[in-house]
Amino acid sequence: MLLPYLNIDEVEAGCDEAGRGCLAGPVFAAAVILPKDFSHPLLNDSKQLTEKQRDLLRPIVEKEALAWAVTPVSPQEIDEINILNASFIAMHRSVDALKIRPTSLLIDGNRFKPYLGIAHHCIIKGDGKYLSIAAASILAKTYRDEYMKGLAKKFPEYTWERNKGYPTKAHRAAIAEFGPTEHHRMTFRLLAEEK
Repeated sequence: MLLPYLNIDEVEAGCDEAGRGCLAGPVFAAAVILPKDFSHPLLNDSKQLTEKQRDLLRPIVEKEALAWAVTPVSPQEIDEINILNASFIAMHRSVDALKIRPTSLLIDGNRFKPYLGIAHHCIIKGDGKYLSIAAASILAKTYRDEYMKGLAKKFPEYTWERNKGYPTKAHRAAIAEFGPTEHHRMTFRLLAEEK
């Protein structure tokens, strides 16, 4: 069972990102502040849920959260500063966009760049431990998937509606055949190594 908070006396924002391992598209991050008494039987790490369950939970999180924000960092920025720093910047932007200033950040993962002097706690597999991080994982994932589905209509040969930019065989085969787009991360290994 996921925990509602780490410290009841803090205004906690859960933070998570989606799309870090992709070859194309932005990385998206979300920050979510939930009410202390919030619960939902389905809410879990977005990777443990079906697309239908994530799509069901997204409007519930948006309606019930005290504050939430989702922000992207572009492939060009990722290429400039690297994906780890881009993930941190995306989280910083989301925290910045919250209408309530948190006093503590719950970060999914083992590393984070401190932001605005707000205390933070890195929690490995945090999206499966705390409700606010799980909620952030759902928003980041659904917003990114929606974005990639939109791009897929303009670039149908890459089948982003199915692979969402991840390095599947089909995606790499399309890059080999058609070349990269402006939405690809040029500092990533776009083609699999020859055997």
